[in-house]
Amino acid sequence: MFKNMIAPVQAWLLSRGQCVGCGTPLQNGTRVKSKLKGLDQVTCKCGRIFIFDPKTNTYRRALFQEVK
Repeated sequence: MFKNMIAPVQAWLLSRGQCVGCGTPLQNGTRVKSKLKGLDQVTCKCGRIFIFDPKTNTYRRALFQEVK
């Protein structure tokens, strides 16, 4: 039940390009080329890791397999 309340807020933050944990803009995070071709790995100041797709200009949470 709790996840059903939090998920829309997290989706809204990601659509705005903000971290789901601390709310800071992800454009200020540390960028590294991802294992996946054409994607960037963004690490927020709070330690959460996201994947940025420059083609669609969107962020998503990184999967365990994608983290270096």
